[in-house]
Amino acid sequence: MDPKHSGFNTRLIHAGAFEDAYGSVSVPIYQTSTFAFRNAQHGAELFAGSDDGYIYTRIGNPTIKAFEDNIASLEGGVGGIATSSGMGAVSTIYMALLGQGLHMVSTASVYGPSRNIMEKHFSRFGVESTYVDTSKLENVDRAIRRNTRLIYVESPANPTIQITDLRAVAELAHQHGCVLAVDNTFATPHLQRPLEMGADIVLHSITKFINGHADVVGGIIITKTKEMYRTLRPLMVGMGCSMDPHQAYLALRGVRTLSLRVERSEENARQIARWLEQHPKVEWVRYAGLESHPQHELAKTQMSGFGSMMSFGLKGGFEAGRTLMDNVRLAILAVSLGGVETLIQHPASMTHAGLDREARLQAGITDGLVRLSVGIEDVEDLLADLEQAFEKI
Repeated sequence: MDPKHSGFNTRLIHAGAFEDAYGSVSVPIYQTSTFAFRNAQHGAELFAGSDDGYIYTRIGNPTIKAFEDNIASLEGGVGGIATSSGMGAVSTIYMALLGQGLHMVSTASVYGPSRNIMEKHFSRFGVESTYVDTSKLENVDRAIRRNTRLIYVESPANPTIQITDLRAVAELAHQHGCVLAVDNTFATPHLQRPLEMGADIVLHSITKFINGHADVVGGIIITKTKEMYRTLRPLMVGMGCSMDPHQAYLALRGVRTLSLRVERSEENARQIARWLEQHPKVEWVRYAGLESHPQHELAKTQMSGFGSMMSFGLKGGFEAGRTLMDNVRLAILAVSLGGVETLIQHPASMTHAGLDREARLQAGITDGLVRLSVGIEDVEDLLADLEQAFEKI
């Protein structure tokens, strides 16, 4: 069977796989820095691109290629570009598409390092950027300039869980000659496929849901067209932020259970979100699966599920957030997400502590905002842990 024409879960297991000389069921780890040529002519063909073999692992590797092909299949793209970290994927996109005098529009509450590297480093080379609430299309429209080349959004956004209308933003971007890149880390291709809604590029921190076991750092870019693929890949190779074969092996192993993990954690998240919404010490809850979410109806049209990421606001503000962090026992106080374990963090005192308070509030990151990545533990235990920690506030 051709995995390209199979269902999503079948592609999770089989896409990217290939037969080796020994009939290995799992894709082997090709832990080598370089590959031998059969002869001088073969080497010339490889460097000319007329042979699809391998030269050097920074340029390409069978294990990494299997992972790239798997995720590209899941997202419906033409090719994947695996990187050593999520920020490697972000930097590749910025470097390839932006330059002196060019401009980017992005989600205000975008992943902190994605914004930090643009404002503190790319700006030194004349790249301009504007950050807006992309859940309101008019904000994006107003922010676009004549020199805008890239619209870069997260949906759901981190950590506000705001939903951007991807079809509408894609149409707007293309009207202005811009590329739309979507960070799909929170939703995963199991719940949302931006390329099908008009995006040109999708990227993931595969550290999160794709791998799912908190033991790998990596990133991946998937493109809609071969032309975009050929624009981005050489830049990634030149910067040297390619993925390691062992990373790729672990990520490929992790993605096999993506659907099972996402569905189980979403089931827990729905119950926790409803419980939080009724808690007297909670001011608000942002979970796309709740009818109270401002973009709930939109989420239903572009996502096949609501995932396991949520944020909520504590009535006690900053100090209440810190107190909650200091008293959880089962939920793990850590800044990643998307693993089998439940992780919790308080952005105002942790990930966004270095951001100017006015800029933080403008991005929707209030003093009492808590981000929760729900895992696959027994939900009764998670609720009991949250309750005992709330009692300390």
